[in-house]
Amino acid sequence: MKVSVISMAFLLALSSAAFAHCQVPCGIYDDQARLDALGENIITIERAMKMIADLSHDSEPDYNQIVRWVNAKDDHADDIAQIVTWYFLQQRLKPADEADQAAYEAYVHQLTLLHGMLVQSMKAKQTTDLSHVEALKALLDDFDKAYMDGK
Repeated sequence: MKVSVISMAFLLALSSAAFAHCQVPCGIYDDQARLDALGENIITIERAMKMIADLSHDSEPDYNQIVRWVNAKDDHADDIAQIVTWYFLQQRLKPADEADQAAYEAYVHQLTLLHGMLVQSMKAKQTTDLSHVEALKALLDDFDKAYMDGK
């Protein structure tokens, strides 16, 4: 009995390490795939916001569907925050030496755009205001240009 409990604890510890693979410096990166995923998340948030508004205006709103769209919107906003934080901020953006003014300004510009995406994704969770979607689209486009041009 004691051996099986210890074995189970050991397996659980190993399985949690497997889920952290994206935090391992394996050197396997696909920047374009992550940028595309951000774009898909933004489109899904936009669709969810429109569906929430449409369903809410029905004479007999289908609250189950509204809740499902709210959850989808929130999940995709969280996905944006995760990609921005775990992939770009933690793994891909490298601090620039302040002595290299151009590199440092590019670094700060990219950080500012990513922070803007984090803020707008949070605001998208709080409302159905499509202006946050438009802001996310613009930020992603600007970041794509600023980041990929440096590659």
